[in-house]
Amino acid sequence: MLKELCISVAVTIIFVSSSFAMSKDGNKDCASCHSLTPQEATGLLKKIGATVTSVKLSPAPGLFELLVEVEGQKGIILMDYAKKHLIQGAVIDLEKLEQVFAHDRELLQPKQVSSVDVKTIPIQHAVVMGNPKGSIKLYVFTDPDCPYCRKAHAALKKLASIAPDVAIHVMLFPLPMHPAAYDKCRTVLETKSLELLDNAFEGKDVPKPTKESSKAAIDEIIKFGSANGISGTPTMILPNGTIQVGMSDAETMKKLLEGK
Repeated sequence: MLKELCISVAVTIIFVSSSFAMSKDGNKDCASCHSLTPQEATGLLKKIGATVTSVKLSPAPGLFELLVEVEGQKGIILMDYAKKHLIQGAVIDLEKLEQVFAHDRELLQPKQVSSVDVKTIPIQHAVVMGNPKGSIKLYVFTDPDCPYCRKAHAALKKLASIAPDVAIHVMLFPLPMHPAAYDKCRTVLETKSLELLDNAFEGKDVPKPTKESSKAAIDEIIKFGSANGISGTPTMILPNGTIQVGMSDAETMKKLLEGK
């Protein structure tokens, strides 16, 4: 279900032109003529409010790998040598079919968790769709600025209409590469308004947050997700605690939740 994910780093296939004139040593020779400091990179990224703490040559020739921080979350963004384009992408080793980083030592790899104790989910910070008193509980970690999450949100609305015994706990989980999502999530959480929730996922304007408590609440959701290997959206936690990355259509989810 990878195509349904908006993960903190989406898989991108990169074709590199022969004009880079790579040597047998690959990226090693690139450092002699291509450079970018964290300070310069931070200036280039000022529009998205990210702080660049480190810059290295990407394992994929022709790109810088930037280690960035946004609201305390770490992430990777790629930038071309011309310093004109950003790529929210991952570099995949084709032989091992694994994601590779230049910053592998700096990044803590997500904890591999297949299930959690649902009692530990901070549902006091959830926005509930469907039937709040429903006996079947679904937990969805989602980001209003993630395009896949926006499609998933439409599916959740339909699920709520066709599965009257399901309580959908929406856990707002803004990703580092979507800096504007953090404040949107805070505002929705402050009001717990389903209308504002819909507006956020439909790309409509959402007021700025006004309460400091919402920052602590979103940070608690992020902390829980990080501690339990949730690094991409949408991610579901089923009633039995099973973690499932990505989402299906409403009818399929209804059958899944009903055990059919």
